[in-house]
Amino acid sequence: MKKTNKAIEESAKQQDLELNKSYADNEFLTTNQGVKINDNNNSLKAGERGPSLLEDFILREKITHFDHERIPERIVHARGSAAHGYFELYDSMEKYTKAGFLNDTTIKTPVFVRFSTVAGSRGSTDLARDVRGFSVKFYTQEGNYDLVGNNMPVFFIQDAMKFPDLVHAVKPEPHNEMPQAASAHDTFWDFISLMPESMHMIMWVMSDRAIPRSLRMMEGFGVHTFRFINAKNESHFVKFHWKPKLGTHAVVWDEAQKISGKNSDFHRQDLWEAIDSGNFPEWELGVQIIPESDEHKFDFDLLDPTKLVPEELVPVTIIGKMVLDKNPDNFFAETEQVAFHPGHVVPGIDFTNDPLLQGRLFSYTDTQLSRLGSPNFHEIPINRTIAPMHNNQRDGHMRQEIAVGRVSYHPNSLGGGCPFQAKIDEGGFASFNERIDAHKVRERSLSFSDHFSQAQLFYDSQTGIEQGHIIKALRFELGKVETFAIRERMLGLLSQVDKILASKVAKGLGMTVPQELERPINHGVSADDTHIKQEPKAVKQTVEVSDALSMLKNPTVSNTIATRQIAFLCADGVNAASVKSMKLALKDAGAVVKIIAPHLGTILSEEGIEISVDQSYLITASVLFDGTFVPGGKGILELKELKEVKEFITDSYKHCKFIAAESQGAELLAAALDKENGIIKDAGLLTSEKTADKDFASSFVDALGQHRYWEREVQL
Repeated sequence: MKKTNKAIEESAKQQDLELNKSYADNEFLTTNQGVKINDNNNSLKAGERGPSLLEDFILREKITHFDHERIPERIVHARGSAAHGYFELYDSMEKYTKAGFLNDTTIKTPVFVRFSTVAGSRGSTDLARDVRGFSVKFYTQEGNYDLVGNNMPVFFIQDAMKFPDLVHAVKPEPHNEMPQAASAHDTFWDFISLMPESMHMIMWVMSDRAIPRSLRMMEGFGVHTFRFINAKNESHFVKFHWKPKLGTHAVVWDEAQKISGKNSDFHRQDLWEAIDSGNFPEWELGVQIIPESDEHKFDFDLLDPTKLVPEELVPVTIIGKMVLDKNPDNFFAETEQVAFHPGHVVPGIDFTNDPLLQGRLFSYTDTQLSRLGSPNFHEIPINRTIAPMHNNQRDGHMRQEIAVGRVSYHPNSLGGGCPFQAKIDEGGFASFNERIDAHKVRERSLSFSDHFSQAQLFYDSQTGIEQGHIIKALRFELGKVETFAIRERMLGLLSQVDKILASKVAKGLGMTVPQELERPINHGVSADDTHIKQEPKAVKQTVEVSDALSMLKNPTVSNTIATRQIAFLCADGVNAASVKSMKLALKDAGAVVKIIAPHLGTILSEEGIEISVDQSYLITASVLFDGTFVPGGKGILELKELKEVKEFITDSYKHCKFIAAESQGAELLAAALDKENGIIKDAGLLTSEKTADKDFASSFVDALGQHRYWEREVQL
């Protein structure tokens, strides 16, 4: 007898109960000292939009425990790649900030930049669907400044109180330590389904931004709203942006999974080889500057880290460029031991009361104490300031500085009062004199309660291709979730973003979208919870579509193929002139050519010329390349018998890459076409009957500049 839908749902709910038994069923949430917690969602603040308070023992206990959970690996951002470089300022910013490195255009400020994935361990893959860390240490003449950001401008949560919960949810599940470096599992989506403030970030993480083609081809953001302070002590709010010179590009999800199997060091190797070959990555630094008087003029709260400032409202002003021109000499000493901290600022840069930022200002130093084992981590060479350092700190594990004299305190007379305090006009740091007059509360401003409008803005700003990728990503992620109720809650939240989006995701899950957004009151959340007291509300946005949020609408730099990897499918009997002509055209455009053949060593062309082979078909795959060329030559036709070659061409096609072929190469390409599998001739397949055709080579270069032939994808 066939089960009814109701019976199936009841069975699913019973399985949910068995699967999700907890050691803390029907127990109150407490501190480690057994004190019952009344509010686990908000840090203690001076007023609902005020700064977080040091006396918040619940926040400090929670984050201290979290900071010390992994030794010595970073808890988050464990897998990283890094490089040295420099920053150059285009125009002085003294109107807005007194920071010296942002005033003097003659200075080259040394930098060290670390890119990372967030969720995985040190041994995880580079191509996980994940946020990417983008942290820059500026070694300025006034001290170190760390711009600790991500490749996405917003975050999952609004208050640092929830950061340990977020990371615990996305990490491998504690009972079986699976899955590694993946968010496609129950605990992550359980948390998200009960945290509607995450919906804007979910749109970003489910987009192609989470699977970049290269670390050199992704944007960076400071995430939070900071302050610039000028010499007159005038404040302006500021948002930081890094714009890559090579444009913003991604891979597709099937490609990302296959890259993880073929080369889990794909991004790390790409960055290293680019710098090693002299193709130095470059980004331009941009700022959105907002006068203090405009703090409340927007449809969102500037202090809310789940919101961005649309570029249509406040344009990004480009102020300088960063070039990475040197690989680390020692991975552990530099990439692993570098210690970033958003609290490492210089005069002219200051904080806001963003409650996520406020928690980070405590957390990072606490984390370094655990990971690097000493309060003297600042003396490790990669962390050492180039500015003179004088203070009364003397002891501590692994102290390296040998300070002389009997005085280690201030004030003193025995040391002549040295070191002196610096006045503000002598470069002394002074916090912005912001007025605070408020009650101590565990609350969140009502201006933080719009969780869906900017999620909708992001989705509506994408092209149809990009929206299709978001739908597929959500189907994949939620399809891995075993608990029916979690999937159902997520569909409810997605319907608040876009009803068509939710219905298409639901179709892929074999479900229907719930008619009402389920309140989380029956899922372990107290009736006093802030998310119940402050119902999510939608606020109509002034900007309804922002082209800057789409990678395909806004590639930053158009049609460059600099450093792109192009595979030449070759064999004995290839036409040497065909190889040489296309290789010259591609190299002139800055691309990198790799000769692939059935074996390593050399192959012999039909003209009797030896050609060096870079890789064999056994050790490589199309997912490691940006485009494919099949040259002419009678020997090329023998490749019809190699299944690796057909797979190479098929995957290139499926991933929307441009493929070019000349003469006999075009015959090989035609043999690989398979109408039954949907592989047919289209404008992304370029063929020529001629050999060594310069015009044809030029057409291929132009096509590669489009990154992918997205029209090949079937719309959902």
